[in-house]
Formats: sequence, structure tokens, C-alpha cells
Amino acid sequence: MVAFVAAVVSGLFGTVILSPATPVCQVGKPCTAPAAGVKLTFSRGATAVKSVVTTSTGRYRVVLAPGVYSVRVGRSKMARLAPTTVTVATGVLRRRNFTLDTGIR
Repeated sequence: MVAFVAAVVSGLFGTVILSPATPVCQVGKPCTAPAAGVKLTFSRGATAVKSVVTTSTGRYRVVLAPGVYSVRVGRSKMARLAPTTVTVATGVLRRRNFTLDTGIR
């Protein structure tokens, strides 16, 4: 009999969107867009643990040890990311979407 051991993976996946994506939002047209090529950096304390870059559709996936992480975006110092902290549960890949406020008004 062969025993198989399943790896327990913890981490996050989801989408990063730009909001607003245009200076003027119009009724019937989306005012958001996928945030392609955005670098997300996950840190614990002052130590950066892991960075990932979003796909062309704004999606990301990152494997992390369980715990609480700060998240920052490396693309622009002007844009604000929300949320800025996340909790990774043990043995779960959890969806966590982010919004990148472009500052366009």
C-alpha cells in the first residue's frame, strides 16, 4: 500500500482592480479596470516575505505561511491599496480582492 501525503497550502488569490479607471465615470460604462502588472508585496513586520505581479486580467495567487501580513503596491506611490492588511488562515487558499485607488478625480 502506498501512502499519499497531500500538501497543505495556505495563501491568497484574487483580483486587483483600478478604481476609478477614468477621470469621468459615465452611467452604463464601468469605472473600474483590471490592474495588470501590479506588484503586490506581502510583509510581516519590516521584512518583505513575498512579492507577486498581477496578470493582464488583474489576477494574482500567492502561497504564504499562516499569519497577518501588510500588503503594499510597488507600482505607484500615488495610488492607495485597500485593504492594507490581510490574514492568511492555515491550510486554506482564501480569496482576497484588492482595490487600487488611482487618485483620479
